[in-house]
Amino acid sequence: MTRRSLGLGALAAPGLLALAGCGDSGGNGGPDSIRIVDYYNTPADDVAINGTFTKCAEELGLTFSRERVPGDQLISKVLQMGSSRTLPDLLMLDNPNVQQVAESGALAPLEQYGITTDGLTPSIADLGMYDGTLYGIAPTVNTIALFYNVAMLEEAGVQPPTTWDELRSAAEALTTEDRYGFAFSAIASYEGTWQFMPFMWSNGGDETQLDGEGVLGAAQLWSDFVADGLTSRSVVNWGQGDVIDQFKAGNAAMVINGPWNIAGLEADTPDLEWDVVTIPVPVAGGESVAPLGGEVWTVPVTGDEEKQAKAAALLKAFVAPENQLFMAGERSTIPGDADAAEEFARLNPELGTFVEQVSTARSRTARLGPEWPRTAKAIYTANQRVLVDDTDPAEAYDEAAKTVR
Repeated sequence: MTRRSLGLGALAAPGLLALAGCGDSGGNGGPDSIRIVDYYNTPADDVAINGTFTKCAEELGLTFSRERVPGDQLISKVLQMGSSRTLPDLLMLDNPNVQQVAESGALAPLEQYGITTDGLTPSIADLGMYDGTLYGIAPTVNTIALFYNVAMLEEAGVQPPTTWDELRSAAEALTTEDRYGFAFSAIASYEGTWQFMPFMWSNGGDETQLDGEGVLGAAQLWSDFVADGLTSRSVVNWGQGDVIDQFKAGNAAMVINGPWNIAGLEADTPDLEWDVVTIPVPVAGGESVAPLGGEVWTVPVTGDEEKQAKAAALLKAFVAPENQLFMAGERSTIPGDADAAEEFARLNPELGTFVEQVSTARSRTARLGPEWPRTAKAIYTANQRVLVDDTDPAEAYDEAAKTVR
């Protein structure tokens, strides 16, 4: 199945958001008004997030207000609010940050309010866990997969690749003077690490052993693509938005990307025939393991236990499976509830690949907890050395491993 007109919303681009407060349902700071902080700010978000909170708040006799913070400023804002004792009643966090904030004691355990992980896969449940305790729930999640230009592959006589060898052969056949066969984001940020994880994990790499063979093999794969001219060396400067722009422009035949860019892809290139498959694996029959993305909703400790209980009641209603289905459809994400995800795939077959990829995806913090950000930096730094300076992966990752020991 090819995709031409999905009509689906995109995830927010956190770096573009403006700090703004808004009283979405008449919240006035009273005992029944729930103050919410998040970084969502697109038309699709307004329909999905505001719409769901409005419905749930009305059912509970509550009101709410939302404060929208740029994604790259959210953690510093949370720290500031914590020190000034002005934490909101509900707080959205990008999932890699949950354990760091929970470790500080700023979040309330959710099971005391009847919010559990029932229906969630273990990996999705892990997104909101710290030290065996549930502090957050992800109503929808996302991940990445391999987008490809249908016409280019057909013209080159290439089938969508499923293994690394097939990926290389396809990239060789698709690379011309005017385009690269394959592109990904290797930028020096968590985004670059995020795109590396499927190759590392699917190759048996482990974030606790950065100098292991699985990690080195994945780094060598990326290095070979760039060194052999099948992938632009500019990937070291490209975020995921830049990568999808290269795909739109016909400068790359295959790219790694996520569903949040589908709406823009359809709007900007409505005549482009494209499709998606799970990310190729080292050998046939292997499991494609990608990272889980998505935001987790939490109840901060504010000292007002009655208000915390009301906020938790609103959160419990907000993350109900039927609401997950609605929000996923509006925002091109995947419901966190396993049964809802199965129903979502039935209703939205054009996103079935992402549902499949999510089913085997992993939380980035499951192994390292609050230590993950340090390791994520070590990974993207090593990849920069490999791709910019042509450093041997063994040398780059030996140094990376030393920085996190």
